[in-house]
This record gives sequence, C-alpha cells and structure tokens, in this order.
Amino acid sequence: MRPLRPSSTGSPGATQRYGLARVLSKLGVCSRSQAEKAIREGRVSVDGRVVLDPERPADPARQRILFDGETVGAVQRVYVAMNKPRGIVVSAADERGRDTVYDLLKAAGLPWLGPVGRLDKASEGLLLLSNDSVWAAQLTEPKHHVDKTYHVQIDAIPDQTVLDRLIEGVTEEGERLAAKRVALLRSGEKNAWLEVVLDEGRNRHIRRLLAAHSISVLRLIRVAIGDLPLGDLAKGQWRHLRPEEVASLTRK
Repeated sequence: MRPLRPSSTGSPGATQRYGLARVLSKLGVCSRSQAEKAIREGRVSVDGRVVLDPERPADPARQRILFDGETVGAVQRVYVAMNKPRGIVVSAADERGRDTVYDLLKAAGLPWLGPVGRLDKASEGLLLLSNDSVWAAQLTEPKHHVDKTYHVQIDAIPDQTVLDRLIEGVTEEGERLAAKRVALLRSGEKNAWLEVVLDEGRNRHIRRLLAAHSISVLRLIRVAIGDLPLGDLAKGQWRHLRPEEVASLTRK
C-alpha cells in the first residue's frame, strides 16, 4: 500500500497520523463515506475511546482501532470483475428499492468492495469492484487515461463525417466530451453498432456525446477496461481477477 498523505503533521518530529475515516477507507474496511457515518454514530473507538470526529488523526500502526467492537487491521485486497446486467444500479443501497450490483455479490463472503468507475443503470458489461482504493484511483483518475471500450447500438446509420465529429468532440455544460476512437462495427436498415473508446469517463459521457449529434443510444455495453476484456463472463456473474490482470491494468 502506498503511504497515506497526512491530514496534519503536528509538531516537528511527531509521528504523522491521518484522518480516521480515511484510515478506515485505505485499510479496505469500508468506503470513506461509510466510515464517516459509522464514526458519527459512535461505532468506532481508538485506544478504548469512542471517536465522533471522522477527521481526528489516527495511526493504525500505533493505536488500537475498533469498528463495531472488532479490531481493525489491513484486510486482504480483493479485485472483482462483473458482467453488470442492464437495469442494475451501481450503488450500495438504492432509495427506490431497485436491485443493485451488491445483490449479485450476496452470500459470497467478500469484504466491502467499492465500484471502480461508473456504469449507469441503463448500461451493461464490465464493471470492476475492489477494496483497494489506491489501485482504483489509478484506474479512474483522468490523469491516468486508462482506455475503456464500449459497443454501442444507436438509432442511426452514421457516415464517416459523423464518426470524425465524435472524435472531435463537443463542449456541453462546460465539459469536454469526445471519444478517443470510434469505429463502425456493423449496420442494418435503421440502426448500427459502434465501437467507442474513451480514455476518460464523464457522467453519461457516450450518451451525451451522441445526443449532441441527435443520435440516441439503444444499448451500451462496456467490453474492456485497459487490456482486460469482458470475455465470456455470463451476465450477472462475477469472478476474481488474477494477480497478473490486476497488475496489467495499472502498468504503464
């Protein structure tokens, strides 16, 4: 694990410590927002005292941290690939009671896992989940430019001019939306399939980019992240990533 960036340095020569919520997140216990909620609810103690401030510095190497009465330590890193079905929400809980990707992981004996990047309810395909927040950040932060490949069914038959314009991109609500590469896979009488590659992902990136050219998305499937393909993983199923796959996704 990479060293955490200190939230406060204290006096010269003092041991550097980090905000308690961030410590719990970096250790893979839960997400940072979940940690903040648990701390405010009085479910976390440090050296026998309940801490209610998520930003209070803590040092897991020197202090005993309890979460719901259990000692906190670094948990095993878990990396999962899932074939997310259409209509499933990528959220730990949904206020409208809709099915989430976590329903597909129930009874699997897994630790807390967070989604690595976005895949909206209407989209499907390859979704990664992990409790390694440093690794996840390397895949999702725009500066790393990890390619994501999608197969997209649209309600139009585009010519080369349209494909070129998708690469040129548009500016919408102050955001730059563009594809890194676009290719026509096949076409019928009224619709076509495109292969679209993004090297950064904004909210509903492809749908908004196509809508700017009066094209609607009929189906959107993520088929690869970096050099990791969706492959033959069945819809709604998941598998652990192999160590070499984990390494390859963040290798430059």
